[in-house]
Amino acid sequence: MNESRGPDRWLFDVWSRFYDLPPVQRLTYRPVQDAVVRALGTKPAARILDVGCGTGLLATRISSEIAGARVFGCDFSRGMLRQAAARGPGLGWMQGDAQRLPLRDASFDAVVSTEAFHWFPDQRAALGEFRRVLAPGGRLLVALVNPPFEVMSRAVRVASGLVGEPIRWPTRERMRSLLQEAGFRRVTQHRIWRVPAGLVFPPFLSVASRGK
Repeated sequence: MNESRGPDRWLFDVWSRFYDLPPVQRLTYRPVQDAVVRALGTKPAARILDVGCGTGLLATRISSEIAGARVFGCDFSRGMLRQAAARGPGLGWMQGDAQRLPLRDASFDAVVSTEAFHWFPDQRAALGEFRRVLAPGGRLLVALVNPPFEVMSRAVRVASGLVGEPIRWPTRERMRSLLQEAGFRRVTQHRIWRVPAGLVFPPFLSVASRGK
């Protein structure tokens, strides 16, 4: 697979048919979404962008649980977005690439991305875009698997690349460095507990501020 390309869109169009199944949500996505909603609740945000929003479960939940928030979802899969639009017709849905967001500068108070960052072929570019669309003082919340050791991160990338869809799981330390290099400040990281896979490949929620 060409390094400049992301994963093929068809993969996510197909996955959208299974994404909402209760066992998948309960074991994989719900613990991560719980952590993001709790973190968002600690600081009000008027405009929130969910990048890699999938079928819109988290975006619609944020809209219902964070008082006064106007929520937008962005994904590059039409299949995911069709289901998202049906679930939350009052939200703003858009198709777009995380590395080239179709949005104005400083237009959001918070940007969230859950279980999507590892698919971005240029993670530095994505973080640059997240920072660009955040207003001064805005927060970024990124949740994904952070392997405990660099050798595990590299092994996953190589193995997944052999089947054509490389997964780029940075370690926790690497994720912190990427955020700081992108200009984010006050980085905090919290482990998200989920079983069974999370015992070996633990997900973390990284929260950072754009600064003034």
